[in-house]
Formats: sequence, structure tokens, C-alpha cells
Amino acid sequence: MPKIMNDIQNMVRNMLYGFYFEHRDRLSYNSKHNIIYRKDLANIQQEIVLISGGGSGHEPADIGYVGEGMLSLAVVGKIFTPPTPEQVLEAIRLVDSSKSVMLIIKNFSADVDSFLKAEALAKAEGRRVDHVIVNDDISIEDDATFNKRRRGVAGTVFVHKILGAAAMEGYSLLQLKELGNSVIRRLHTLGVALSPAKDPTKGEVSFTLEDNEAYYGVGIHGEKGYRKEVFYSSEKLAIELMNKLKSVYRWKRNERFAVLVNGMGATPLMEQYIFANDVRRLCELDNLDIRFVKVGAHFTSLDMGGISLSLLRIKDSNWEKWLKTHVEAANW
Repeated sequence: MPKIMNDIQNMVRNMLYGFYFEHRDRLSYNSKHNIIYRKDLANIQQEIVLISGGGSGHEPADIGYVGEGMLSLAVVGKIFTPPTPEQVLEAIRLVDSSKSVMLIIKNFSADVDSFLKAEALAKAEGRRVDHVIVNDDISIEDDATFNKRRRGVAGTVFVHKILGAAAMEGYSLLQLKELGNSVIRRLHTLGVALSPAKDPTKGEVSFTLEDNEAYYGVGIHGEKGYRKEVFYSSEKLAIELMNKLKSVYRWKRNERFAVLVNGMGATPLMEQYIFANDVRRLCELDNLDIRFVKVGAHFTSLDMGGISLSLLRIKDSNWEKWLKTHVEAANW
């Protein structure tokens, strides 16, 4: 199937210009460094400014979460490639020097290296910068081991939302870091693919599957999963993912959770809701108290077919309040 695109070299910039075209009333676009940021950035009242980002191909992450109550800036790299330290540093420099900056980083080695290098350079310029690293993916290496991969995936959206709301309430940089790490420790995600993503810049698929196969634990860039098996039903997918999550949480009756059902890029919303209904039934069987639910394509992998499930164990009633707080972001 052909892709709706022009020249490969300008895919990311063309995409960002299109996003800016839709949201130019409240967002700005730095085309030199591929940064989407709040138009009112120079006048925002909160003391802490949140910056995140990563490779393109995961839209609406992270550009769709720029707005009052979530991120203030998002930095975009090439397809499945994080932004350079120079790009991240330029994003930090767009922030008034009187403000502090919190970086929300996904746990991939290249992302971590890039953002932490930018943080060090910004601190050398006298900036107040800190970070949290999201590692919500609990995919195991294979069925013979319980070693977790700990990549940063769809659960990052919950971190954006909670920290964004807390920053609006005046949390300090240290308080936000402690809050972020507390949320991340209680946040876990697992995904399943039904078809691979195809990177148009390379002209190749990220992995191979038969037409009737499901691939558990596959990464958002096509990294190896832990098991392939014949696809039977949405309910079977939900049981697999919920059982793996249960083995991590070891939850008890009436524990409070937030749920994120995330489409991977090519999964229709109807199918996402069917899967969400299967998750609902399993939560009811275990008497879990589900306080917040979000369904949609929030952190994708180009045109990958599949779904991911994130659970957040709610430690503090503020977390639920902050998840429900109104924001002005395009894709929340």
C-alpha cells in the first residue's frame, strides 16, 4: 500500500508543519530544531517547565501532549531515532532562564544518552534542569526468563499528565522528580503486535508475522518480543497481558488502578474498545477498583497493528485527580 508522503528526507518536517497548521493558534514550531512548544511559553506562570520527546513515528506522542497542563515543549527526532543533544538543548534554551526544566525521558539507551548530554550542557550554562526516566515496559526476554526489558513506552503519557498537573499546582523541581519516580515505580505496560511497522525511510518491515499470528512483547521500534502464537481472539490477548501484569503487581481486591488501552497505529478504535471491554471484565473478576480509563492511539509505532495495555497502581488520590484534570493538549 502506498504511503501518503512526498520525499522521504522531509517526512518529519512536513508532518510537523501539518501539525502546526492545525494548532497554530496556541502552539509554535521551531523548524530548525523540530520543536513544538506552547505559543505562550514566555508568559506561563508555573515555575517548572516540562520537556519530552523522542523519535518520530509514535504520534501523537509527544507533540500531541504539548499544552497547558501537560508538556510545554516536545522535541522530535527522525523516524525511530531520538532528537540530538543539540535539539534538546535548544528546547531548553527556549525556556526563560528564570524557570526550571524537568525532562521526561523514555528508557532507550540512545534517548537517555541524548537527553542527559543536553541536561549536562544546560547545567553548564547555569540552567536548573533535572529528569525522570520512564521504564514502564515489562516485556520479558522470552518465556524461559523473567528478565524485564524496561523500555519506556505508552505509560509515559500518564507521566506527562500527572507531572503536568502537579507542575501547575506549584510543585518544585525536586517534588516533581520524587513524584515522577513514584508514579514510574507503579506503572507497567505490555504490548502485542498483529502486524509489523514498515519504516518508509528504510523500506523494510520491523519483523515478520504470519497473517494469523500475534507477537507478544514486541517493542515499539520492532524489537524482539517474547512469543509468537496463533491469534484467537481479543479476549485471549487481554488474558495474556493481564496475567503478565498481575504477576508483577500481585494485586489484591479493591486496589485502585488507572488503565490505558493504546492502539499501536493501525488498529481501529472499534477493536481497541472491544479489547478494553475484555480488560474491564478481567478487572471485575479480580475486583479491581478502576478509577480512570483512557482508550485510543496515544503512543504508536507507525503503521503497526496491535495494542498495548498500561496499568498504574494509584497510590495517592491526587494522581486520580491529576489524570482527570482538564488540559489544552491536542491529543489527550
